[in-house]
Amino acid sequence: MFTETPFADRPADVTLRIGEITLDLGPKKSVRTIAYNGQVPGPLIRVREGQTIAVDVSNSTGEEEIVHWHGLHIPSEVDGSHEEGTPPVPAGGSRRYSFTAAPSGTRWYHSHVMAMHNFRRATYSGQFGIFVIEARSGEAGCDLDVPVLLHEWEGRMAGDDVEYKLFSINGKMLGAGEPVRVRPGQRVLFRIVNSSASMMHRLALTGHLLEVVALDGNAVPNPRKVRSVEMGPGERIDAMVEMNNPGVWVLGELDDRQRDGGMGMVVEYADKKGPPRWVRAPEIPWDYTIFGGGETAGEPDGRFPIEIKPKGDRWTLNGKSFPHTDPLVVRANGRYRMIFDNQSAMAHPVHLHRHTFEISRFAGKASSGVRKDVVMVPAWRQVQVDFTANNPGATLFHCHHQHHMEMGFMTMMQYL
Repeated sequence: MFTETPFADRPADVTLRIGEITLDLGPKKSVRTIAYNGQVPGPLIRVREGQTIAVDVSNSTGEEEIVHWHGLHIPSEVDGSHEEGTPPVPAGGSRRYSFTAAPSGTRWYHSHVMAMHNFRRATYSGQFGIFVIEARSGEAGCDLDVPVLLHEWEGRMAGDDVEYKLFSINGKMLGAGEPVRVRPGQRVLFRIVNSSASMMHRLALTGHLLEVVALDGNAVPNPRKVRSVEMGPGERIDAMVEMNNPGVWVLGELDDRQRDGGMGMVVEYADKKGPPRWVRAPEIPWDYTIFGGGETAGEPDGRFPIEIKPKGDRWTLNGKSFPHTDPLVVRANGRYRMIFDNQSAMAHPVHLHRHTFEISRFAGKASSGVRKDVVMVPAWRQVQVDFTANNPGATLFHCHHQHHMEMGFMTMMQYL
């Protein structure tokens, strides 16, 4: 339910205030941005699966805003997309979002407005935060639960992409924030969110292996230990780390320019001091399929071939740009396959709102059991995903690269 009066019926479980702030990223490095509750990232929201919550959002800026609850299976009118029919939070006004939190896992929330080269709006801004939904049955135990939100600042157009000057984790440049303090023998769960507007990131924790236990908040069938992880905008990775190598280390971006520009955080063992160490991890091609099975998916009820191609300064799906793209028409409870054919030199993080899909083929390899809501479609390759149409209502599909979305990389899914 979406109500016009933000304080009707019951007190809010969560309150978000949208407003401008000066964010101190590090020594002599600050930016003006828009944030939730005067902080970056926004407040961590943690609820139980199946809990109905009320979130009051007030907007002190001079422009409309909207909050998207990314990865949740909730009605269109509260999902946080203008295209789906969610009313915006008016400039100087308030609205209430009320919904039942599901499914369990690492979800997140962020602005879903159009920026149109305003690099202080939408996903370029500080409007993002983690939303953790705890499973009814409980989850695998850890000794420490650490949010890790990646972001960039001071963007500008560079050709047909965006480049940035400054980088941060949890709103701080490498060395400027408090370290993650650990003890030998602890199991630490790092909930990594790529809250970038446009950049893919590769991360490693020097001296340690990252055991990937969930992708986009969904447990993987085959957890694997890797030296580094790779993720596009909107993706999440839950990585469990055995703290078995005492010292002071860097969890950071493999790219030297980005890490030197701030994309890192310090992990410090008890009683260990000194400058943090960084040792470059090997660059191993990222492959979702190693976390799943190799079974061939059964025949779906319908298929949606989607050719991704640039045309001038626009992006097209099967030759058309939004709002002229053809909708994906489904029947409730049918199982469908989306076949992405990337006919471009850029990888694309494609996102389906309000649903979870299963990767059935990735770059020529059969896969099963890997469930996500964002998948990176590599340049010049094909990816197939299957989903069940089990959440009726207007549903947005788009590239999670902010500029690509604005340049036509969107369509709607409609239920008959």
